Amino acid sequence: MAEGRIPAERRRRRPTKTGVVLSEELIVDCALRLVGQHGPDALSVRRLGTALGCDPSALYRYFRGSDEVLLAVTDRLIGEAMAGFAPGDGTDWAAGLREMARRVHHCFSAHPRIAALAAYRVTRRVHEFRAVDTGIGLLRRAGFDAETAVRHYAAFIDTVLGHAALDAAHLALAPELRRADDAAWTQAYQDLPDGSYPELAAVRPHLPLMATGSFAPAVELLLSALAAQAREAAQASGRGRGPRPGRGGTGSS
Repeated sequence: MAEGRIPAERRRRRPTKTGVVLSEELIVDCALRLVGQHGPDALSVRRLGTALGCDPSALYRYFRGSDEVLLAVTDRLIGEAMAGFAPGDGTDWAAGLREMARRVHHCFSAHPRIAALAAYRVTRRVHEFRAVDTGIGLLRRAGFDAETAVRHYAAFIDTVLGHAALDAAHLALAPELRRADDAAWTQAYQDLPDGSYPELAAVRPHLPLMATGSFAPAVELLLSALAAQAREAAQASGRGRGPRPGRGGTGSS
Protein backbone atom coordinates (compact mmCIF):
# COMPACT_ATOMS: atom_id res chain seq x y z
CA MET A 1 0.00 0.00 0.00
CA ALA A 2 1.43 3.41 -0.94
CA GLU A 3 2.28 5.66 1.99
CA GLY A 4 -0.70 7.69 3.14
CA ARG A 5 -3.34 5.70 1.29
CA ILE A 6 -6.55 4.73 3.08
CA PRO A 7 -6.93 0.98 3.75
CA ALA A 8 -9.48 -0.70 1.49
CA GLU A 9 -11.66 -1.77 4.39
CA ARG A 10 -12.28 1.88 5.28
CA ARG A 11 -13.32 2.84 1.74
CA ARG A 12 -16.87 1.50 1.92
CA ARG A 13 -19.11 2.52 -0.95
CA ARG A 14 -21.97 4.34 0.78
CA PRO A 15 -24.51 6.63 -0.89
CA THR A 16 -24.54 10.31 0.05
CA LYS A 17 -27.66 12.20 1.10
CA THR A 18 -28.36 12.80 -2.59
CA GLY A 19 -28.02 9.10 -3.40
CA VAL A 20 -24.59 9.40 -5.02
CA VAL A 21 -22.20 6.54 -4.22
CA LEU A 22 -18.80 7.95 -3.30
CA SER A 23 -15.58 6.63 -4.80
CA GLU A 24 -12.03 7.90 -5.27
CA GLU A 25 -12.78 8.51 -8.93
CA LEU A 26 -15.89 10.56 -8.18
CA ILE A 27 -14.05 12.68 -5.60
CA VAL A 28 -11.19 13.36 -8.01
CA ASP A 29 -13.68 14.27 -10.75
CA CYS A 30 -15.33 16.72 -8.38
CA ALA A 31 -12.00 18.20 -7.27
CA LEU A 32 -10.94 18.81 -10.87
CA ARG A 33 -14.24 20.48 -11.63
CA LEU A 34 -14.17 22.69 -8.53
CA VAL A 35 -10.62 23.89 -9.08
CA GLY A 36 -11.35 24.50 -12.76
CA GLN A 37 -14.32 26.68 -11.83
CA HIS A 38 -13.13 28.41 -8.67
CA GLY A 39 -9.36 28.06 -8.45
CA PRO A 40 -7.04 26.27 -6.01
CA ASP A 41 -8.84 27.55 -2.90
CA ALA A 42 -11.76 25.28 -3.83
CA LEU A 43 -9.68 22.21 -3.04
CA SER A 44 -10.85 21.65 0.53
CA VAL A 45 -12.63 18.75 2.20
CA ARG A 46 -15.46 21.06 3.23
CA ARG A 47 -16.12 22.35 -0.29
CA LEU A 48 -15.77 18.89 -1.77
CA GLY A 49 -18.32 17.55 0.70
CA THR A 50 -20.75 20.35 -0.15
CA ALA A 51 -20.35 19.78 -3.89
CA LEU A 52 -20.83 16.02 -3.51
CA GLY A 53 -23.83 16.38 -1.19
CA CYS A 54 -22.23 14.52 1.71
CA ASP A 55 -20.82 15.22 5.13
CA PRO A 56 -17.16 16.21 4.65
CA SER A 57 -16.15 13.51 7.12
CA ALA A 58 -17.28 10.89 4.56
CA LEU A 59 -14.34 11.84 2.34
CA TYR A 60 -11.91 10.66 5.00
CA ARG A 61 -12.90 7.09 4.15
CA TYR A 62 -11.10 7.64 0.83
CA PHE A 63 -8.46 10.31 1.48
CA ARG A 64 -6.65 11.49 4.59
CA GLY A 65 -7.14 15.14 3.68
CA SER A 66 -7.17 17.71 0.90
CA ASP A 67 -3.46 17.24 0.17
CA GLU A 68 -4.00 13.58 -0.62
CA VAL A 69 -6.87 14.60 -2.90
CA LEU A 70 -4.43 16.94 -4.67
CA LEU A 71 -1.97 14.07 -5.17
CA ALA A 72 -4.74 11.93 -6.65
CA VAL A 73 -5.78 14.79 -8.95
CA THR A 74 -2.17 15.27 -10.03
CA ASP A 75 -1.81 11.58 -10.78
CA ARG A 76 -5.04 11.74 -12.80
CA LEU A 77 -3.49 14.49 -14.94
CA ILE A 78 -0.36 12.39 -15.47
CA GLY A 79 -2.57 9.49 -16.51
CA GLU A 80 -4.44 11.69 -18.98
CA ALA A 81 -1.19 13.00 -20.41
CA MET A 82 0.34 9.56 -20.86
CA ALA A 83 -2.78 7.69 -22.00
CA GLY A 84 -1.98 5.49 -24.99
CA PHE A 85 1.72 6.43 -24.98
CA ALA A 86 3.86 3.30 -24.91
CA PRO A 87 7.04 3.79 -26.96
CA GLY A 88 8.22 0.48 -28.33
CA ASP A 89 11.78 -0.70 -28.73
CA GLY A 90 11.94 0.86 -32.17
CA THR A 91 10.91 4.33 -31.01
CA ASP A 92 13.62 6.95 -31.31
CA TRP A 93 14.46 8.07 -27.77
CA ALA A 94 14.45 11.78 -28.61
CA ALA A 95 11.12 11.50 -30.40
CA GLY A 96 9.73 9.68 -27.39
CA LEU A 97 10.85 12.38 -24.96
CA ARG A 98 9.53 15.08 -27.28
CA GLU A 99 6.14 13.38 -27.33
CA MET A 100 6.15 13.05 -23.53
CA ALA A 101 6.87 16.77 -23.23
CA ARG A 102 4.12 17.67 -25.67
CA ARG A 103 1.59 15.53 -23.82
CA VAL A 104 2.39 17.04 -20.42
CA HIS A 105 2.20 20.57 -21.78
CA HIS A 106 -1.10 19.87 -23.54
CA CYS A 107 -2.63 18.36 -20.40
CA PHE A 108 -1.55 21.23 -18.16
CA SER A 109 -2.93 23.71 -20.69
CA ALA A 110 -6.28 21.89 -20.51
CA HIS A 111 -6.31 22.25 -16.69
CA PRO A 112 -4.51 25.56 -16.12
CA ARG A 113 -5.90 26.29 -12.65
CA ILE A 114 -4.62 23.03 -11.17
CA ALA A 115 -1.30 22.97 -13.06
CA ALA A 116 0.64 25.24 -10.70
CA LEU A 117 -0.33 23.04 -7.74
CA ALA A 118 0.43 19.81 -9.59
CA ALA A 119 3.77 20.65 -11.18
CA TYR A 120 5.99 20.27 -8.13
CA ARG A 121 4.31 17.39 -6.30
CA VAL A 122 5.39 13.73 -6.19
CA THR A 123 2.21 11.65 -6.26
CA ARG A 124 3.64 8.24 -5.37
CA ARG A 125 0.85 6.72 -7.46
CA VAL A 126 0.65 4.40 -10.44
CA HIS A 127 0.47 6.91 -13.31
CA GLU A 128 3.51 8.79 -12.04
CA PHE A 129 5.41 5.51 -11.53
CA ARG A 130 4.72 4.54 -15.15
CA ALA A 131 5.63 7.97 -16.52
CA VAL A 132 8.97 8.04 -14.69
CA ASP A 133 9.66 4.46 -15.78
CA THR A 134 8.96 5.41 -19.40
CA GLY A 135 11.10 8.55 -19.35
CA ILE A 136 14.11 6.91 -17.74
CA GLY A 137 13.72 3.98 -20.11
CA LEU A 138 13.96 6.32 -23.10
CA LEU A 139 17.17 7.85 -21.75
CA ARG A 140 18.66 4.42 -21.13
CA ARG A 141 17.75 3.62 -24.72
CA ALA A 142 19.84 6.66 -25.71
CA GLY A 143 22.78 4.86 -24.12
CA PHE A 144 23.13 6.62 -20.77
CA ASP A 145 24.08 4.58 -17.74
CA ALA A 146 21.67 4.21 -14.82
CA GLU A 147 22.86 7.18 -12.75
CA THR A 148 23.15 9.54 -15.71
CA ALA A 149 19.75 8.52 -17.05
CA VAL A 150 18.16 9.45 -13.72
CA ARG A 151 19.98 12.79 -13.55
CA HIS A 152 19.05 13.67 -17.12
CA TYR A 153 15.44 12.61 -16.62
CA ALA A 154 15.20 14.93 -13.60
CA ALA A 155 16.51 17.81 -15.72
CA PHE A 156 14.16 16.92 -18.57
CA ILE A 157 10.96 16.58 -16.56
CA ASP A 158 11.68 19.64 -14.39
CA THR A 159 12.16 21.70 -17.54
CA VAL A 160 8.95 20.37 -19.05
CA LEU A 161 6.89 20.83 -15.88
CA GLY A 162 8.30 24.29 -15.26
CA HIS A 163 7.39 25.53 -18.72
CA ALA A 164 4.03 23.77 -18.65
CA ALA A 165 3.14 25.35 -15.30
CA LEU A 166 4.30 28.78 -16.47
CA ASP A 167 2.19 28.62 -19.62
CA ALA A 168 -0.77 27.25 -17.67
CA ALA A 169 -0.50 30.11 -15.17
CA HIS A 170 -0.64 32.55 -18.08
CA LEU A 171 -3.76 30.83 -19.39
CA ALA A 172 -5.34 31.03 -15.92
CA LEU A 173 -5.04 34.81 -15.83
CA ALA A 174 -8.11 36.93 -16.41
CA PRO A 175 -8.40 37.57 -20.18
CA GLU A 176 -7.71 41.28 -19.87
CA LEU A 177 -4.52 40.64 -17.89
CA ARG A 178 -3.36 38.05 -20.39
CA ARG A 179 -3.95 40.46 -23.27
CA ALA A 180 -2.08 43.24 -21.45
CA ASP A 181 0.95 41.02 -20.81
CA ASP A 182 1.07 39.83 -24.41
CA ALA A 183 0.66 43.37 -25.75
CA ALA A 184 3.58 44.67 -23.68
CA TRP A 185 6.06 43.40 -26.28
CA THR A 186 4.39 45.26 -29.13
CA GLN A 187 3.62 48.42 -27.13
CA ALA A 188 5.52 49.29 -23.93
CA TYR A 189 8.77 47.67 -25.04
CA GLN A 190 8.59 49.32 -28.45
CA ASP A 191 8.45 52.80 -26.90
CA LEU A 192 11.55 52.53 -24.72
CA PRO A 193 14.31 55.09 -25.48
CA ASP A 194 17.25 53.71 -27.41
CA GLY A 195 19.82 55.48 -25.24
CA SER A 196 18.56 53.90 -22.02
CA TYR A 197 18.09 50.39 -23.39
CA PRO A 198 20.54 49.93 -26.29
CA GLU A 199 20.33 46.13 -26.39
CA LEU A 200 16.54 46.17 -26.53
CA ALA A 201 16.72 48.80 -29.28
CA ALA A 202 18.99 46.51 -31.31
CA VAL A 203 16.45 43.67 -31.25
CA ARG A 204 13.23 45.71 -31.11
CA PRO A 205 11.60 44.16 -34.24
CA HIS A 206 11.95 40.70 -32.70
CA LEU A 207 10.67 41.44 -29.19
CA PRO A 208 7.10 40.28 -30.02
CA LEU A 209 8.58 36.77 -30.07
CA MET A 210 8.65 37.01 -26.27
CA ALA A 211 4.87 36.58 -26.27
CA THR A 212 4.90 33.37 -28.31
CA GLY A 213 6.08 31.04 -25.53
CA SER A 214 9.38 29.22 -25.16
CA PHE A 215 8.22 25.68 -24.36
CA ALA A 216 9.00 24.07 -27.73
CA PRO A 217 12.39 25.81 -28.20
CA ALA A 218 13.41 24.89 -24.64
CA VAL A 219 12.56 21.23 -25.21
CA GLU A 220 14.52 21.19 -28.47
CA LEU A 221 17.54 22.82 -26.80
CA LEU A 222 17.47 20.23 -24.04
CA LEU A 223 17.11 17.33 -26.48
CA SER A 224 20.02 18.70 -28.53
CA ALA A 225 22.17 18.86 -25.40
CA LEU A 226 21.24 15.29 -24.47
CA ALA A 227 22.03 14.08 -27.98
CA ALA A 228 25.41 15.85 -27.88
CA GLN A 229 26.28 14.18 -24.55
CA ALA A 230 25.26 10.81 -25.93
CA ARG A 231 27.56 11.34 -28.95
CA GLU A 232 30.44 12.43 -26.74
CA ALA A 233 30.03 9.34 -24.60
CA ALA A 234 29.99 7.15 -27.70
CA GLN A 235 33.19 8.72 -28.99
CA ALA A 236 34.87 8.38 -25.61
CA SER A 237 33.90 4.72 -25.38
CA GLY A 238 35.24 3.99 -28.85
CA ARG A 239 32.17 1.91 -29.73
CA GLY A 240 30.75 4.36 -32.26
CA ARG A 241 27.43 4.68 -30.45
CA GLY A 242 26.07 5.59 -27.04
CA PRO A 243 27.09 3.53 -23.99
CA ARG A 244 24.93 0.56 -23.20
CA PRO A 245 22.72 0.92 -20.12
CA GLY A 246 24.65 0.18 -16.96
CA ARG A 247 28.09 0.18 -18.68
CA GLY A 248 29.48 3.68 -18.44
CA GLY A 249 28.32 6.95 -19.89
CA THR A 250 28.50 10.65 -19.38
CA GLY A 251 28.20 12.45 -16.13
CA SER A 252 25.93 15.39 -15.49
CA SER A 253 27.64 18.71 -15.10
